[in-house]
Order: sequence, then structure tokens, then C-alpha cells
Amino acid sequence: MGFKCGIVGLPNVGKSTLFNALTNSSKAQAANFPFCTIDPNIGVVPVPDYRLDELVKISNSKKKINTTISFVDIAGLVEGASKGEGLGNKFLSHIREVDAVIHLIRCFDSDDIQNVNPTVDPIRDLEIIETEMSLADLESIQKRLDKKNKKNNDENQNQILERAQNLINDNNDINKLYDEFDKKDVRLSGLLSIKPKLYVCNVDENSIDKGNDYTKSFIEKYGSKNTLTISAEIENQLNELENEERKNYMKMINVDDTGLNLLIKKGYDLLSLETFFTSGVEETRAWTINKNCMAPQAAGIIHTDFEKGFIRAETVSYQDFVGSGGWLKSRENGKMRLEGKDYIVKDGDVLNFRFNT
Repeated sequence: MGFKCGIVGLPNVGKSTLFNALTNSSKAQAANFPFCTIDPNIGVVPVPDYRLDELVKISNSKKKINTTISFVDIAGLVEGASKGEGLGNKFLSHIREVDAVIHLIRCFDSDDIQNVNPTVDPIRDLEIIETEMSLADLESIQKRLDKKNKKNNDENQNQILERAQNLINDNNDINKLYDEFDKKDVRLSGLLSIKPKLYVCNVDENSIDKGNDYTKSFIEKYGSKNTLTISAEIENQLNELENEERKNYMKMINVDDTGLNLLIKKGYDLLSLETFFTSGVEETRAWTINKNCMAPQAAGIIHTDFEKGFIRAETVSYQDFVGSGGWLKSRENGKMRLEGKDYIVKDGDVLNFRFNT
């Protein structure tokens, strides 16, 4: 299934530079003026997973297929976007289409790169973006709760929208909706403010190791759980280096992992995602599923017929599959299990589905 992350932020905070780094491309125009990105750039990136490489060797697979993550470089937002300022309406419509939002925050000083505000203030910048998203939600809610439209809505959705309206008007955390209503119903509301969020502090090279005053003040307010410190410029430079050079450079600047890997890890945690594998001579493939996914639904990720005709799932944990050296020895060693419709797939499971056609 993969997932789609939208990179948002004020103009000139480094969105297109980060997009180019994450997707190892130069398809997003990065320039020193507001709104150099108008239509969103989309890049589909294979998710690195050392387990996939190991399974390919064991099964002697002809093909290796990674699961993917999509990054969307969305035009810079300005104050007043909810009323159409800048590229407001276009910007907001593009956010509706993503699974998670990456808030890119400027945490660096530069005389060379314009700043739409007179000072660098990551907390203020984020508040501008979140305020505009809340205002856009309010406008959407008011239209949907209008007498003409309200009667056509599902009653449960009307309750969610009314509660969301009160939370926004009272300046309360809109994520309280998840405590009061079913998560699926809340997501169906399509509100921008409830999108899962990652915060990425874009810093200069000197701050990539220990951060700076900007990142410290930001983390003090928003916490470190969903916050990353990345230098978009450094990530771009890393992409231009060969493997050995890249490792040496990362060691020199005290960077343990690439921004792409860090974002994927945080993104999987944020969206409660995990990976299962299928592995054979023809191909070894990684598949993304939601945590606590039942075996038939996991089968349905591969093909809807697999879910409809599901019988059993031949199941081996990644560790047992590797330890046994593949399917045959896993069966012989008693490491392969036959799991039914109630089985909850675990991260790293290697599966082979039995189904009726």
C-alpha cells in the first residue's frame, strides 16, 4: 500500500531541496524566491530494508521489489492562505490528498536565502501553518453543517464536525476527536488539522549534530517524539557521493543515518505501519500494512481475490526463515505455521497465502 507524505512549510524553508534529497532527484525547482513550486512534485521512493536483501539471497530470487513511500513537495504557504492568499486554496487542496504531513521548519540563519518573515522563529512559523489549516477546516465545516448540506450527511459525521468546530473555536487540540470517536470515522471527516504530523527542523551543517537554539526551543515546546533534525543541503550532498565516500562523510559530521531512513522510521511509527514479505524464486517483495492487520486483509494488499478466497497463511518469522535457510527447512524444522483468518500479521512475517479462486 505504501504511504504518501506531503512536505509543507512557509516559502524558502528548503522544501524543494529536501524533496530533491529524499527522492535523489532534481525534479523540484529550488530557488531563492517565494512560490518557485506551484504544482506539487511527487517522488516515489523505495523503502530501504536490509531484511529484503537477505531474503533475496536465501530464496535466490530473480527480482527484489521494495515497498514504497511517496513524497509530495507542496507549494509554500503564507499567512492568509485559508482566504486565498499566495497559492492558498491550491496548497490546502494538495494537503487533503496525503496520509501524513511533514512540517519543514526553518532553523537556520542565512543572508543568501530570503525569509518571508523578518526573523527566524520556528515556533511562530509552525503556528502560522497550523492556524491556516484550522481556518480552512472551519470554513469547510461551516459549509458542510449548513442546513442544506447537513441533512445529507451521516449523523455521526455531523457530530464529529460539530465537535471539531467547537475544539477549533475554543483553541483546543483537535486530536481530542480521536479520544471521543472511532478513528476511521474521524479520518473520514477529511479535516486537514487531524493529519498525522512529523516536524523536520532544517538546520545548517554546523547544527546537524547537536542542533542549535532554534531546534532546542522548538523541541522544548513540541517534544522530540515526532521531531527530526535534518540538513536538507547536507542530504543533497550525500546523494552525490559514492557509498564509501558517503559513509566517511557521515562519520565526519557525526550523522548515523540518512534523513530518508530517519523519516521512514518516524513515518511508520506515526502511521502505525509495518512490513511483511513474500519470498520465492521468482521474486522477493516487501508489503506495507497497518499494525494489527488480520491475515486476510494482508492477503488483500497483494490481490483482492486473495482476501475473498482466503483459506490459510503459511507463516514463518523473518528470524526463523533466515535461520532455517528458506521455506523447505522452515517446514522441516517446524518453524512454519498455518495461520487462519484471525491471525494478526507481525512485522517481518514471511507469508505464503492459500486461497480459493
